[in-house]
Parts: sequence; C-alpha cells; structure tokens
Amino acid sequence: MAESALATSRSRLTPILASVSGLVLLFFLAMWLRVVPLEPDPVLQGYLQVTTGLLAFVFAAVTLVRFQGTQDRISLILGAGFLLSGTILTASSLLFFQFQQETPIRWAPVSWWVSRIVLALLFVAALVVEHFLPRSRHPRREIASALLTVLGSTYLITAAVRRLPPEVSPHPGAVFPSPQQLLPAGIFLVALIWYRRRLELEDSAFDRTIYAAAWMNLGAQLAASQSQRLLDSPFVLAQALTVTSYAVALGGALLDNARLFEQVRHLAVSDPLTGLANYRRLLDVLEAETERTNRNGRPFAVLLLDLDGLKTINDTYGHLVGSHALNRLAHILRIHCRAIDTAARYGGDEFALVLPETLQEEAARVANRIRAVIAGDTEKPLLSASIGISIYNGHGERIEKLLSAADAQLYLEKSRRGKRQPATRNRRRAQKV
Repeated sequence: MAESALATSRSRLTPILASVSGLVLLFFLAMWLRVVPLEPDPVLQGYLQVTTGLLAFVFAAVTLVRFQGTQDRISLILGAGFLLSGTILTASSLLFFQFQQETPIRWAPVSWWVSRIVLALLFVAALVVEHFLPRSRHPRREIASALLTVLGSTYLITAAVRRLPPEVSPHPGAVFPSPQQLLPAGIFLVALIWYRRRLELEDSAFDRTIYAAAWMNLGAQLAASQSQRLLDSPFVLAQALTVTSYAVALGGALLDNARLFEQVRHLAVSDPLTGLANYRRLLDVLEAETERTNRNGRPFAVLLLDLDGLKTINDTYGHLVGSHALNRLAHILRIHCRAIDTAARYGGDEFALVLPETLQEEAARVANRIRAVIAGDTEKPLLSASIGISIYNGHGERIEKLLSAADAQLYLEKSRRGKRQPATRNRRRAQKV
C-alpha cells in the first residue's frame, strides 16, 4: 500500500520537476542571450505580434463554441481573455510597422506587458469562477456580456497604456533588467498551481494544453525579465514562446472540440442505455440496405428480438436489474455479430439486428446462435428472447412492411414456444427467497 502511494506521488512530482527544470534552463538561456547582439527588426516584431493576435482570435472563437456546447465557464473566460490579449497585441503591432528611426517607439513592449497582465489575471479569474460557478445557465447571454466587456476593456487599456512610462528596462545590467515582467509571471504561477488541481478532475486535451500554455507563458515572462533594451534577444525569445503557447492552446482546443463533436454525433445515433444504434440510426441503415439490394439484387435479413418477461424482472428485482438485463442482451448482440451487421435497440424491450447479404438459412443460424448464447448465460435472473426473421429480396417493399413481418413472426414464436419460462422460474425463485 505504501509502495503504491509512493509511486503515485512520484508520478505526480515528475512532470512538475521537469517543468521547473525547464524554466530554470530557460532563465539562464535568456540571461546568456543578453550579451548576444541582435539588430532590432520592428517589422519582424510586428508580424510576430500580429501572428500571436490572430492565434488568440481563433482560440477565442473555438473556446466560445466549446462554451456554447458545454456551458463550462472556464472556456468563456479564457476565450474572452485571449480575445482581449489578442486585440491589444494586434493594435500594438501597428506601432512596430510605423517605427521611425528618428522617433523610436517604446509603447509596443509596454502594451505587450499589459496584454500579459490581462491574460494572467483572467487565467486566475477563470479558475475562481469555475470553482464557484462551474456551469452556465444562459450561455448566449454570457457570451454577449463577455464580448461587450472585452470591447470596453480594450478601450480603457489602450488609453491607459499611453500614460505609462516609456522606459522598458529601468535597471540595465541587473539580475532582472525588467523586473516588471515578474508580476505577470507570478500571476501565471498562481494559475498553474490552481490549474494543477483541475487536471485531477478534468484530464482533457483542452485542459492539458492550457496547462502547458500557462507554463510557456510563465517561461516567456522570465525571458522578458532579462530584456535590457528594445527588441533585444531575450525579448524576441519571450515573443517566440508566447506565439508557441498560443499555438499549443489552439491545437488542444481544436482537438477537444473535435472529440466533443464526435461524442455529440455518436449520441445522436446511439441508444443512451445500451450504446447500440437507436431507432433513427436503424431506419437509416435499413434505407441504405434496401437501396443496395435494389441495385445488386443481394438480399439482407432483419432479426427482431424481444426480451421475454422484462416486466416480471422489473417487478421482481427492480428496474436497475431490468436495465442491466437489457444491457446483457445488447452485449450479446454486440459481440456475436459481424462488423458489417448493425445491432440496434428497436424500442422498450425489443432489439433489431440487420444482416447485410444474408439469406433465410443464414439468418436462422444467427438466431439459433443468439438463443444458445442467451441460454448459456447463467447470471441471475435468467434471460430468454423471442426472435422474428424477415428477408428483403429487392421487390420494393416498404421498410414498415419488412419490420412488421419480422414482428409478426416474433410474436408467433413467442405464443407457440412459450418463451416466458425463464421469467417464470425467476419469479418463483424470488418468492422462495
């Protein structure tokens, strides 16, 4: 027990120690870059900031879509934060493109610092709100409010930036030539510590990449703290890390949205209890198979299965056991049919199995195999199922007639063979107990 707890603590500490080691190496790399001469290139810096801003805009759009579907407020606040940060970066990039040697600009690094502060604060705000109010009841209203807040904040921040002192490095040659960059670094560190707890509950691609992006933003601030002059090597390194962090966050958001969309698509065609295809999906498959048979003349079979005595099981053992009985039958259908077959829940206690390119004799063998597997299942309560078979030969019959033929045969078999014996034995056994 103690060994397993020790192994768990080591597995948790390993990525943290690796990240801290990486930050230390990055700090010394940025310190070494202070002596590396680099000719300032305002146009390159402008393009870097424009790229970062565009990535922030796309990330904001993706996260707002995610919020609309999940009502996860952390997506809303982070989306608004990246949108605001991207707006500030894009606006400040225009200053780089207007750079004149006789009138050197110093506001762009200051606005970059302000965008870092804003993003770091919204990281912490997102975690605070997510902790107390994790889900939204009015997502569209909150998205509109967030966008209006971003517009107002952008105007106020732009006005405030022009009043900030223009000096970027008030302490050249010190251990931290730009100590103001440590303020957003500290806020990012607080967000990282808090976000680590969220990862224990939400281990999605979105959360993992946001966590990694926060580490990279912390590293960017440490690199920027080594900047001694406008557009020097440590500042370029900080901007490169920022661009990379935004790209990483965007990639994770896109992957997670793709996963969510796939889940929605699966739920739209699946039965929530058994995981088999639902009635809507069954009709689509039958439509496709009838069209195929009409083209190539190869028949297909439909098996309808009715779980005998489900009401008796529910009354005797409870509805949870009855639901489990449905899942047991669904599991048998899932593992004892071909990859091209489609097993579906037809409704209530009835199931359907579509067998492409199958004749009457082959369908009868499949039905007998399913009966044998059900009979061999010794789990209590015992199960049995009545099965009806219908074959589509390509004569233009309607799907409703095909299902009605299988349903009629199912109830004929139920009445002729007395398939309620297992349910009767279950009821008698429960009464003796």
